[in-house]
Amino acid sequence: MERAYLEYSDPNGAEHKFYEVLVEGSELTIRYGRIGSEGQKQVKTLASPEKAVAEAAKKVAEKRRKGYEDAVQGIRQKRSVVRRTVTESRVTVKKVAPVLWRFHSGAPAYGIFVDSQHAWVGNERGEVYALTLDGEPNLKFKLPDGVKCLVRDGRWTFAGCDDGNVYDLSGKLPFMAYEVHTEASLLWLDVNQGVLGVGDHLGGVYAFDAESDQQWANVSEDANMTWMVRVDEAGVYFGHSRGIGMFDRMSGLPVWEQKTRGNVLFGWQEGESVYAGTSASLVQRFNKTGRHEADYQCDSSVLSCATSSSGKYVFAGDSASAIYCFAEDGTRLWKLGSGCGSVLSMQYFQERLYLVTTTGFLAAVDASATAIEVAQQGVTPQMREVKPAAIEAHTPPTSLTLTNDVGEGIVLICTREAGKLRVRAAGPEYRPWNVQFPRDLREEGARYVVDGLLDAGGFYRVVGEIRRLNGE
Repeated sequence: MERAYLEYSDPNGAEHKFYEVLVEGSELTIRYGRIGSEGQKQVKTLASPEKAVAEAAKKVAEKRRKGYEDAVQGIRQKRSVVRRTVTESRVTVKKVAPVLWRFHSGAPAYGIFVDSQHAWVGNERGEVYALTLDGEPNLKFKLPDGVKCLVRDGRWTFAGCDDGNVYDLSGKLPFMAYEVHTEASLLWLDVNQGVLGVGDHLGGVYAFDAESDQQWANVSEDANMTWMVRVDEAGVYFGHSRGIGMFDRMSGLPVWEQKTRGNVLFGWQEGESVYAGTSASLVQRFNKTGRHEADYQCDSSVLSCATSSSGKYVFAGDSASAIYCFAEDGTRLWKLGSGCGSVLSMQYFQERLYLVTTTGFLAAVDASATAIEVAQQGVTPQMREVKPAAIEAHTPPTSLTLTNDVGEGIVLICTREAGKLRVRAAGPEYRPWNVQFPRDLREEGARYVVDGLLDAGGFYRVVGEIRRLNGE
């Protein structure tokens, strides 16, 4: 048995990775990933033990040329993780919102996304559940570390993970779509047309393209905790301890910055406005040129906020487990207790307000005028407790299914260009664009089959299952 273990640390402190090869007879096992994680594993059977040893030596030599060095496993530690510390008020709101159903995810939850089919929740244990809008558990994913947030870019759903990776949850199995290279702890992210905006605990804001190549970085010297990141076609909007602002999407140059009353703890965007929930018990609205437009006064620190379409209604959740609704001009319409803890993220959809909380609940609140009026009188509907179903948890694959059959699929080829592995479609009918492809499953010279490709504007995204052509 032969084994080699190597590690790599970027001179700027951004990347900390390991690479391990193990030869047993004719079998070659390769394991790689971020230091402190289990990483990904590939197993390959060669024609003979000698060929397995030769292949292992080739792989190790390639890594050493890239700066990897022999190391002792366990000396370097995994990246740090910052959890939001919430000091919840002892003051309780006597009248409770009309919660239709709630589902306990098992751990404090930050991530939420709601579409026409599912309400998604992601928690600190790395578990992501998708429930029908009536509260029936439908899907479950298990990621390597805690989930900070869930976002949507077109038809793709992504989960930002505490391991520094962003996972695509749009297919049968979760795949790593982005690998974020920053030594700081990730707090929040957003994706728009392939551009990933990231905020960290040092006040930094970063932009990455669909290949995880960093486009620019802005690190503030006198700010910390970038809990707000929102991206659109023009820019990346951020909020941290110093206030709220915007960087140009392409260059990363500052466009504007405004002070807020209190630290920014959450952010939202709708149309031509961005919203900052702050520690000064306010949601503050700015237009996307930086002009302050309105304030929404709460009674405790604002941990989350959201709006209805076009900003007609503005919602907020505070550290006293209360939720609020305001008119667009700032008039408070109602305040009710959540009934399930302080709300860390929220989303409004079709007259329902969906919440995820410090106690790990995903809850659906009937936010219709009739239901709220009844709740304000102290009458609430019978809430349904949703029990976890026996659903198989889908995990990121450590290897791909092998196939000899291309069928109606599309062939992709992985090649090395300027020192980086790129994946492109083989057919002449496709543009010579990169395909957003799991970085941890790329191998030089390998060929893959996918069900389809979708033009994502300058690059392709995979539709359906990914398989590897046998013998490649």
